[in-house]
Amino acid sequence: MFKEEKIVEICKKNKWRLTEPRLEVLRIISLSKKPIKAYDILEKLADKIKNPKPPTAYRAIEFWQNHNFIHRIESLNAYAKCNQDHTHKGAQFLICDDCGKVIESDLKINLPQIVHKTRPKSAFKPLRWNLEVNGICSQCF
Repeated sequence: MFKEEKIVEICKKNKWRLTEPRLEVLRIISLSKKPIKAYDILEKLADKIKNPKPPTAYRAIEFWQNHNFIHRIESLNAYAKCNQDHTHKGAQFLICDDCGKVIESDLKINLPQIVHKTRPKSAFKPLRWNLEVNGICSQCF
């Protein structure tokens, strides 16, 4: 759930610059029932901010993504709010191929540990990741 006061408090605590366009982009993403594409965000942003340019939307998206408040659903090229605690490095999504519903899920997957176990001599450390599982949700089957 989108709690603006809590988000403002987190930004102040961390000394993150919170601008009106950034806050409005987060509102748009949070109120969207399904993942939303960047140009749809820009279109909705135009209802609130006079003549916004694409870089305004993209910078705001990048800000929220970097701070784990939103996630990019790679296969949909769209963004969704984070339903977790905003501190995790990876996210898992269950995507319904029928209705388009996306559920952020905690599948208890420790990807860095899996990478280390399967490639113990590899010099690779995952920093962030998204796991997308496509299927049919309970409302569609």
